[in-house]
Amino acid sequence: MEWHSLTAAECEKKLGTAKEGLTQAKAAHRLREYGENILEAPPGKSLLRRFLEQFKDFMVIILLLAAAVSFLTSWAQGDTDYIDAVIILLIVNVNAVIGLVQESRAEKALTALQDLTAPHAKVLRAGQTVQIPAQQLVPGDIVLLDTGDLVPADIRLLQSVNLRVQESALTGESQAVQKNESVLCQPQTPLGDRKNMCYSSTSVTSGHGRGIVVATGMQTQVGHIARMLTVQETPQTPLQKKLEATGKVLGIGALVLCGIIFVMGLLQGTQPLDMFLTSISLAVAAIPEGLPAVVTIVLAAGMRRMAERKAIVRHMMAVETLGSASVICSDKTGTLTQNHMTVVEMRDTSGRIAEHSPRERQLLDYAVLCTNCTVDGSHILGEATEIALCEAAKNKEMLDRQFPRVREVPFSSARKRMTVVVRLPEGRFRVIVKGAPDVLELLCRGGCAPRQNREMASRALRVLAVAVKEISTLHGVADASLESGLQFVGLIGMEDPPRPEVGEAVSLCRHAGIRPVMITGDHAATAAAIARTLGILTNGSVISGFELDAMPQDILTKKIYDYSVFARVSPAHKVRIVQAFQSRGEVVAMTGDGVNDAPALKAADIGCAMGRSGTDVAKGAADMILADDNFATIVEAVREGRGIYSNIRRTIHFLLSCNVGELLAVFISFLLRLPLPLVAIQLLWVNLVTDSFPALALGVEPIDQDVMEKKPIRRGSSIFANGLGWSIIVEGCLIGALSLLAYTIGRLFFDCSLENPIIGRTMGFAVLSLSQLAHAFNMRSDTHSLFERGRPKNGKLVAATIGCAAAMAAVVAVPALAAVFKTAVLSPLQWLITLALSLCPIAVIELEKLLQRDRPVTQKPTLLPNTSQKPNT
Repeated sequence: MEWHSLTAAECEKKLGTAKEGLTQAKAAHRLREYGENILEAPPGKSLLRRFLEQFKDFMVIILLLAAAVSFLTSWAQGDTDYIDAVIILLIVNVNAVIGLVQESRAEKALTALQDLTAPHAKVLRAGQTVQIPAQQLVPGDIVLLDTGDLVPADIRLLQSVNLRVQESALTGESQAVQKNESVLCQPQTPLGDRKNMCYSSTSVTSGHGRGIVVATGMQTQVGHIARMLTVQETPQTPLQKKLEATGKVLGIGALVLCGIIFVMGLLQGTQPLDMFLTSISLAVAAIPEGLPAVVTIVLAAGMRRMAERKAIVRHMMAVETLGSASVICSDKTGTLTQNHMTVVEMRDTSGRIAEHSPRERQLLDYAVLCTNCTVDGSHILGEATEIALCEAAKNKEMLDRQFPRVREVPFSSARKRMTVVVRLPEGRFRVIVKGAPDVLELLCRGGCAPRQNREMASRALRVLAVAVKEISTLHGVADASLESGLQFVGLIGMEDPPRPEVGEAVSLCRHAGIRPVMITGDHAATAAAIARTLGILTNGSVISGFELDAMPQDILTKKIYDYSVFARVSPAHKVRIVQAFQSRGEVVAMTGDGVNDAPALKAADIGCAMGRSGTDVAKGAADMILADDNFATIVEAVREGRGIYSNIRRTIHFLLSCNVGELLAVFISFLLRLPLPLVAIQLLWVNLVTDSFPALALGVEPIDQDVMEKKPIRRGSSIFANGLGWSIIVEGCLIGALSLLAYTIGRLFFDCSLENPIIGRTMGFAVLSLSQLAHAFNMRSDTHSLFERGRPKNGKLVAATIGCAAAMAAVVAVPALAAVFKTAVLSPLQWLITLALSLCPIAVIELEKLLQRDRPVTQKPTLLPNTSQKPNT
């Protein structure tokens, strides 16, 4: 029902309400019919269910299958060594517990919404004013509103006196809205322009009124937002999708490998059971068991670093998402601006009034006397515009004592002005009028400096005119007479100023290839002015919510790059805008602080809520909270996110290239019908020690200085893009070939038995481990030389390398460990050969980097997938 388009009498008739309100019996009947005035929360997931959901990832499923196969293999062979299965299960369960701890609870947003509901309400019941719990309100109740009240339900006003309501949490408009019960609105009127309505969760800043409840609970506007939060699915992060794809590649690759080796073994005459167990064991060894744990630890470390920089991440996987963000949709009020009206300029007929001049003091004194603010210690209470005047003047209490008010003609949306009469010390009276310049223009002798007003209004300032006159008596003087023949004093321009750090942050976003977009419930002119000041609105245009209503989603998706500012929008519009960008392949970050931002925060790839000024609803729906409310913090978070993604890519590069090397060494030996160069416990050692610890150290590699010079990672792009897959194969082949070479040298030149090559196996095992440690240093950069001066030091990588190398030496040199790992003590010559082969990856990769630097660049990276899209300006 479009209650704002009906008269008050029509609303009373439809709701069956008399002037004295509902009777107790009728209210009780409606309470049973409509239910309590509360927001419904969806049934929450049990702890067990949320734990089990951690195992849905394809990579985790593959690891569980690997553990089962490993266990069955050991059992079938009569071997009690179940260490592979135990370690894999331990890794999977640790990941699940960490994920459960970090997981956000969707019902938190709805709980916060419920907390916004007013605890009590004053209503008329059978002609009596009573105070009841807000949850007992029903449609048709008549509610009384006073200054400071939280509106308890959606209400169609029946009466109002200077009633102003702060709706910024719901609409995004920073200024309190003047309400008027006599206004009739068109059915399609945007939420922020419905002057005859008050909505649940908003607050009364001045005046009083009464109205009829038209919606309660989930039928209110804030209830609609709550429903949107329950049905809006949070999309998978780009990292989740890429790791899922990686897991599928590894799992399918392992199965294919199993099949190939099994068939080849049968063709060579090997017993089927033996061949099955061999192929399964090799496939299990091919899977990097440490990968999920490494990624989890890297993300957790990133969360800690971002928290130190005032960016608190609520969902672990969201840490990386900001690094892929290509669009940042930001709310204006409280996010880009300070959500605090401020006097910025004063003028009279001659131009700008000098700061701290007697003329400025006089204008401010007159304006402050014509306000209804109250001062409570250091706090000024009242409407935002009047608070700005009092804060600029700093003498409200003194002026009220010196010039007591004797009469007031209150502000109304129809009059667009407020008039007060104060008593002067000598007994005369001063009339002070404050209001819209175009209205006072007709009441002043000589007008109100229209040229100055136009210039100020062109910059989207909220302009008030002040005029005065003196009279000797009030006896018999009508209001109309008070407001005639006035003397113009000056114009006062106010604005909700931009945060000082935001302009630079926007510039940095553009430099990093990220498109900044403003989405606000404020008026188009105000939004455009702020957007131009901040550099958001350059060559794009502004579109309003009214225009969005007339635009189908497919057309919006097609034209989405035409707009940089979306003004006068509703919560549903914000979700549509986010989804339109996502449909064009963008990774969207959404910042906001109000209830109205919550659905879009949840729909975005990453939602960023303001920690100080943000509502609990916005924080509950967001993935990240900016603790200092500083938009610039998001730029640092983007930088951190890009660094984390780069480090995760390094770890995957390193782990998979090492696993390819292991597979190649074993597979080639199998093809050549040679004794296996590595036994099972040696493969497990390499996977869990010499692979995992350097991988963890690479995960905390310092962020590259030029990380913000690059373009964002496109949605849908593979984690193996830009040649990573090819590099993994080539480097894996190099490591495998070196290990095989060491094995062959040891077997042919140092072993006593070709069938039991313990020296060759030890040399191959050592080269495989140590060459991976050397290769870890290659991973620090794809382009920069390892020996390049000025490169940052990674102490953790150095420590991991030394520790793993020492452990490897102990496995070979300590007799007790050598017996467990089936190795032999090597001679100095054998160690020299082993070390020389182990350092080869550094020499080869350094040569490759040198050739890449000398190769001319043929194509610059592009931010958009095709030339039909507009650039991210």
